[in-house]
Amino acid sequence: MSAKPARIAVVMGVSGSGKSTLCEALRDRCGFRYIDADDIHPPENVEKMRAGIALTDADRAPWLAALAALLQAAGEKGEDTALACSALKARYRDVLSGSGTPVLFVHLEISRADVTRRVAGRPDHYMPASLVDSQFAALEVPEPGPNVLVLDASLPEAELCRMVVERFESGPVGIGAKAS
Repeated sequence: MSAKPARIAVVMGVSGSGKSTLCEALRDRCGFRYIDADDIHPPENVEKMRAGIALTDADRAPWLAALAALLQAAGEKGEDTALACSALKARYRDVLSGSGTPVLFVHLEISRADVTRRVAGRPDHYMPASLVDSQFAALEVPEPGPNVLVLDASLPEAELCRMVVERFESGPVGIGAKAS
């Protein structure tokens, strides 16, 4: 008899969409391990963002590889995990789902106006409001599918959490399937 596969959710979207809030709810309500991708960034990436400089793909490559390794390890251990990660581009999502570990991408949709308001209200966060436009410019919106759940970020966190859990309960997510 095989063990139940780990539920691995990458909660994605632009900065200020509520990724951390939903991951915290999945941790607190459902026992998921919560990983904030912001905590995995190397110091030089954080300094660039703090200075209002958008990261390049080269800046992101080692960070994405580290995140993919964390997801693979969680899958191998059978550890339900919620990763808060922007994952704005399809190729970034491909890296995160490329380990063979089943990954569900939960895209939080939100308006530019709401994000600008939220980011401006976070004075201690290194992501300045000046980078909101670059986040939306970089975003390649994933299509809903076997490994993509698109949710309205304005819904209450309990509702969002319920929808994520229901998606896992409805059947397996695509193993290493392309997220775009």
